[in-house]
Amino acid sequence: MKKLVLISGISGAGKSTASNILEDMGFTCIDQYPVELLPDLIELIKSSDSIKYNKVALTIGLSDLENFYDLLANSEFDVSLILLDASKDSIINRYKFTRRVHPLVTSNMAATVEEAIEIEKNILNKWKTRNVHVIDTSNLTVKQHKEKLDKILKYNDQENLAITFESFGFKNGVPEDADVILDVRMLDNPFYIAKLKNKTGNDKAVRNYVLDSKLTQRYIKKSLAYLDFMFKEYGKEEKRHLTICVGCTGGQHRSVTLANYFYEYYKDKYMCYVTHRELK
Repeated sequence: MKKLVLISGISGAGKSTASNILEDMGFTCIDQYPVELLPDLIELIKSSDSIKYNKVALTIGLSDLENFYDLLANSEFDVSLILLDASKDSIINRYKFTRRVHPLVTSNMAATVEEAIEIEKNILNKWKTRNVHVIDTSNLTVKQHKEKLDKILKYNDQENLAITFESFGFKNGVPEDADVILDVRMLDNPFYIAKLKNKTGNDKAVRNYVLDSKLTQRYIKKSLAYLDFMFKEYGKEEKRHLTICVGCTGGQHRSVTLANYFYEYYKDKYMCYVTHRELK
């Protein structure tokens, strides 16, 4: 089931911070989406096969929350509502620090920040009686904010760690964003097999040639043990995205095959992506 998260709450309570955190968790985040266009967005999410629409987060103002919630309450999505709250003093201090203008003051719905906070507090208190998640950000660090969102949004036993498996060729240099590099140049090279030379690791014949090797199977076994350990430990930290780069000489055969293999192996447990630099 596709997941849709609504983030709302007191202005200045950290909606932008929450949106950034969710983006790191693999959500497609949209800020201040117009409620008038919501039916179009719902249809797009329902009909799209793109992974980017499997998890969508919308940050919206409290004044629009009722309309959004009514439209989504009976949808086929897994909808979560997260409300952010903070003490009056915290909100005032944040506006003083950023020197921003409260949106209710800008729209002439309030004359002062204090009045604007009071209006939004009254709206928020009504929503707190519903089936919603409330996070008080008054004294939260960003790390603590992440931990609370993790606890709320972890679902279907899937860890909130995004992993990109990228194949590449060493002859063209190592990817600059690599967190881990797996070197597969010691594996048997399909390049020297005439019927496989012009194919890639995306072709079944090349995949079978690489994976049927006993050396490849030993390499995979040792690599999975290392990756399992690393992913588990990284899951405890603030880092939410890892790039695992798999390299062979040209980035056409062995690295593509192994990157695809690791993607298929982990995709049901983590938020996984696969890309092949030299095949673009």
